[in-house]
Amino acid sequence: MPPAPCICLIDDDDDLRAALAQMLTIAGIAVQDFADAASALAMLTPDFDGAVLSDVRMPGMDGLQLFARLHDMDADLPVILLTGHGDVQMAVRALHAGAYDFLTKPVASDVLTAALRRALSSRRLVLENRRLRQAQTDAALAHPPLMGDSPAMQQLRDSLMRVADAQSDALITGPGGAGKSLVARAIHRQGPRRGRPFVTLDCATLTPDRIDATLLGQDGGPQARHARAPGLLEKANRGILCLDDVAALPQAAQTRLLKLIEAAEFWPAGAAAPRPLDLQIIATAETASQGDLHPGLYYRLSRAIVTVPPLSERMQDIPALFRHFLQSAADRLSRSVPPLTDLALAHLAAHRWPGNLRELQAFAEHHLLGLDQDAAHPVPARPPLAQMVATYEAALIRDTLRDCQGHATQAMEMLGLPRKTFYDKLSRHGIKPASYRDPS
Repeated sequence: MPPAPCICLIDDDDDLRAALAQMLTIAGIAVQDFADAASALAMLTPDFDGAVLSDVRMPGMDGLQLFARLHDMDADLPVILLTGHGDVQMAVRALHAGAYDFLTKPVASDVLTAALRRALSSRRLVLENRRLRQAQTDAALAHPPLMGDSPAMQQLRDSLMRVADAQSDALITGPGGAGKSLVARAIHRQGPRRGRPFVTLDCATLTPDRIDATLLGQDGGPQARHARAPGLLEKANRGILCLDDVAALPQAAQTRLLKLIEAAEFWPAGAAAPRPLDLQIIATAETASQGDLHPGLYYRLSRAIVTVPPLSERMQDIPALFRHFLQSAADRLSRSVPPLTDLALAHLAAHRWPGNLRELQAFAEHHLLGLDQDAAHPVPARPPLAQMVATYEAALIRDTLRDCQGHATQAMEMLGLPRKTFYDKLSRHGIKPASYRDPS
C-alpha cells in the first residue's frame, strides 16, 4: 500500500514542534517535521500529497515567505499558518493571497486535527482531478495522429492544447490522410466542451438547396408523416461544429452560416422563437488559403491555424506508428504480429509516404497479410546501408528511452553503450531523453 498522506510541520520551537507532532500522530495523522522553512522547502514538490502546517514567525525564511514560495510552486497546495495573536492581520492577508487557513496559538487538538483533515481531503481531490485530467490527455494524445516525438508533433500537441483551452475557433490544415479530423476530435476531448456535442458537417455533400434544412432542421408539421428533424446548429449548440473540408462548402452556405454565428442566435425549424447559439467552430482544409472561403468566415477561422504535418516531416515517428497500426490490424484480424522483413524495413526508411497515415496503415495491413510486394504498395530499391543502419539505430534508442521513461542512465545500460557514445548518438539523431519522461 502507498504511504498515507502526511502533514509537513515547520516550527523552530523544538518543544512545541515535538508536542504537535505527538498530538497528530496519536490522532492518526502522519507527520514529517522540520525546524526551519528552507529544509521543508527542499523536500516539498508539486506532487506532494499532503498539507503544510507552518509557524509564521521563524528566523531566516518565515512562514509567510514559505507560503509565497509554495504558492508559486503549486497554488493548490494547502498551507495552514500557526499565528500568535499579534500576527492575525498578517495571516488574514495571507488567506486572501491563497493560504488554506490560519489558526491562532494555542490551538485545541480537535480544532487542529479537523482543519488538517479538511486540508488533506482537499489535497486528495486536487491530485485526483489532476490524475483524471492527465489520463484524459494521455488517452487523447495516444491516438496515432498525435503519437511521436518529432519536433513537428510536439508543436502540434502544444497548438491543439492551446486551442482547446481557449475554446477558440480554429482552422486545421494539412495534407490528405494526415489526420485532420482526428486532431479536431482531440481538441474536443481536451477542452471545456468535452462533455458537449461534437457534430461534423461533411461540407462536400451539402447542396445549395439543403442549406437551411441541414443547418436549422425540418418541421414535420401537424399533418406530416415524419417528426421534426433538428438541424446541425441545434445538435451542436454549446458544443463544437466541425466543418470537414470547409473549402467545399457552397458560398451561399458560408454566408448563411456566418450570419447565424455572428447573430449568436438561430431559429430552429418549427420553433416559436429564436434560441441563443453558442458554438466553437473547427474547420479542416488542406491549405489555409482564403481563396475558397467567405472573408468573414476565413478571418473567424484563422484566429487559430493548427497545421498537421505530413508523414515526410516526421519520419522518426514512423516505426512507432507502424507498430501501432500493425498491432491494431493483428488484433482486429485475430492474427499474430509477423517479424519485420528487410524489404519492409527498407520501405519504412526510404518511402516518403505521400498518402500519410492512411498509406502507412494500409502498408501495415499488407505486411500483416504477407503482401509487402503487392502492386498497390511496391517496395522501392533497398536504400544505402548507412541510411538503414542509422534509421534502425535511432528507432532502437527511442524505444529504449520510451521503455525507461526517459532515464538516460538506465537506457545506456540497457543498450550497453558508454556515456559519451550514448550522448553522441542522441545528438546525431536529435533525440532528447526529457521528451520521454512522464509529465505527471
